[in-house]
Amino acid sequence: MTIDSRKLMRFAKALRGRKIGVAGDFMLDRYVWGSATRLSPEAPVPVVDFVNESQVLGGAGNVAANLATLGADVFPFGVIGEDAEGSAIRSCLEAAGIDSKGVAADASRVTTVKTRIIARHHQIVRVDRERRDSLGRALEDRLVRAIKAALPRLDALVLSDYDKGVVTDSLADRVLTECHRRGVPALVKPKTSRLFAYRGASVIVCNTKEAGFFVTRSLEDDESVEQAGRALLAHFGCSSVVITRGSEGLNVFEDTSPKGFHVAATSREISYARVGQSGVDHSAHGRQVFDVTGAGDTVLSLLALAVAAKVPMREAAVLANAGAGVVVGKLGTSTITPDELFAAAHDLS
Repeated sequence: MTIDSRKLMRFAKALRGRKIGVAGDFMLDRYVWGSATRLSPEAPVPVVDFVNESQVLGGAGNVAANLATLGADVFPFGVIGEDAEGSAIRSCLEAAGIDSKGVAADASRVTTVKTRIIARHHQIVRVDRERRDSLGRALEDRLVRAIKAALPRLDALVLSDYDKGVVTDSLADRVLTECHRRGVPALVKPKTSRLFAYRGASVIVCNTKEAGFFVTRSLEDDESVEQAGRALLAHFGCSSVVITRGSEGLNVFEDTSPKGFHVAATSREISYARVGQSGVDHSAHGRQVFDVTGAGDTVLSLLALAVAAKVPMREAAVLANAGAGVVVGKLGTSTITPDELFAAAHDLS
């Protein structure tokens, strides 16, 4: 769909300053960077010569980081372990200007860490350290009380479920019920292990694999996506469903419209080193995708800001899709700046 870029720019500027809560699974994404020029004599695998290491917020933390970078006032709610990785998450939150007091530490839990080994801009392997035990009742009650206490100050709440045990069926139901009672829009990134926990959400954001799981069939064409979107609207009892489709862009379904609409993926190739700068090549066709890590979190973040700012869903979806197009041009878990978003919106004309 085509929307005037000046209108998009106006909406993009309206996103700043919103108060957004983010509840869910806060994780640490660790990157080990190196070079690989030889194979191991022990096995047919590359030997990576270490260069350096970095770490950023992952999971719900990446949603929070995107929101903060875009100028939102972010209120995080989650549970981490009492370990070095949990401390690293707090440090990353505070470095992003996010108060971490809503993130509780529990000695019985292990902070989720995803370690990616990267050589020559390619991921060689990923190592995950995690436990998926559900929160105990006392810890869940503590988290729900904190979220409920913050809701009167929030413009929207994001529930980012990565199935690491923080978003239980009970927590989702209690939080979404309170959001509905207070009129606070709630956007949910669901996990396929929970079929009925998200009823009452304002917006459900999922990818084609997740949507296909919910409707028990694969989504291989536009017609199957359309059918799934309408079915998920009824299943979750929400006002909107967004299905992200990778290189096919995304589809949006609203309970007020008999038919969904499609937003095509960004068609121009924009190097991540040049996004937000002048001189983007408008003659290029197709996009070189560097890394899709975190693109769904960017979509979720921008939709939350747009809903909070009362941007119409169609324009919100176009902005979110443009933002995801910027992030896939960056290597690793990344965020998008307002200038990059403005440039991407402007270049849609």
